[in-house]
Amino acid sequence: METVLGYLEKYGIYSFQEMPMTEVDSLALCLLSYLKFDGMVPDMRENKPPVILKDLEKHPDFERLFADVRFEKSNRALLSRMLEGRRFGNLRLNCYVNVIEQKWETQFSAVTFILDDDTVYIAYRGTDETIVGWKEDFNMTFLSPVPGQEISVWYLNTVADSAAGPLYLGGHSKGGNLAIYSAMNCEPEIQDRIIRVYSLDGPGFRPEVLEKCGYDKIQERVVKILPNSSMIGMLFESDMHFQVVKTKAFGLAQHDLFTWQVVANHLVHANDIYERRKQMDNTLNEWLLSLDEQQLRTFADTLYQVVSASQADNLIDFTAEWKKSMNGIISALKEVDDETMDVLKKMVKSLFEIAGVNARKEIASKFVQKQK
Repeated sequence: METVLGYLEKYGIYSFQEMPMTEVDSLALCLLSYLKFDGMVPDMRENKPPVILKDLEKHPDFERLFADVRFEKSNRALLSRMLEGRRFGNLRLNCYVNVIEQKWETQFSAVTFILDDDTVYIAYRGTDETIVGWKEDFNMTFLSPVPGQEISVWYLNTVADSAAGPLYLGGHSKGGNLAIYSAMNCEPEIQDRIIRVYSLDGPGFRPEVLEKCGYDKIQERVVKILPNSSMIGMLFESDMHFQVVKTKAFGLAQHDLFTWQVVANHLVHANDIYERRKQMDNTLNEWLLSLDEQQLRTFADTLYQVVSASQADNLIDFTAEWKKSMNGIISALKEVDDETMDVLKKMVKSLFEIAGVNARKEIASKFVQKQK
């Protein structure tokens, strides 16, 4: 089976006028949004014309695109394949935003792609390598909206106001959540222009958020795709229809879009999430929904406090100097007050209690089925 790289090699010869947008195109653009376009693609404040993707090769800071060393090899291969074909070589890029704000615990990045048929694809970057980016993910369990979600709505309204024509929105991981949130909350006339919203293994929303934001207005245009062993995309997953894709990886490594399998010009779909993984996801969601806001806030803040004690600003440094990071974490755990530690213990206990109840229900169900 191929991956997105094989797709780009085979189908990159077709323009979007010759072959309309596919789910694999969306995947490729979501991956492209992870590149570090700072200083190379005009930001929202500059009001400049877009740059062409192939022209970035001539930019003196070209190598900075691959600053995330975790995916450097894959990102280089992705960009190389996109530049080789007609489909993406003349892709226009504009309105790049990259905000990392420690005080407000926000990491937000988005870029606008203009395709050769003049349709617009707005891609929201998922969680990057910054520690503060992961803290915002934790905050999503009890806050709505988080700052990144509010910015995503402003970004969509601002870009769509100056760019005419049909709109596609998409994102991977947290970016998928932002794509759906912005589509639910943008101006009505802009919402009417949206063709598709792609969430690629993006976390869902608490039920009350979907109801408050009017998810029903866009649900028919949402394409949510999860891998066989999805955990992140199954967070708060209850009222959204989703598709399942096969991957070349196992476990949480399936979150990596470069592992998703492709045949011809579409993803290889599976019947459902793995049963064991689904049981674990349901247990986690039931546990999260059983906690009040203060408990969730305590849990998220404590996790962030412990990880931040490593004194690393990003996950690259965190893992590269793991001995130093672990020393900081161990010290931080000693500083957690008794009340907070007590809450954490209760949280863990409730998780195991829910898991036990679910396990007993599963065993009972199988027993009844055998008796029939």
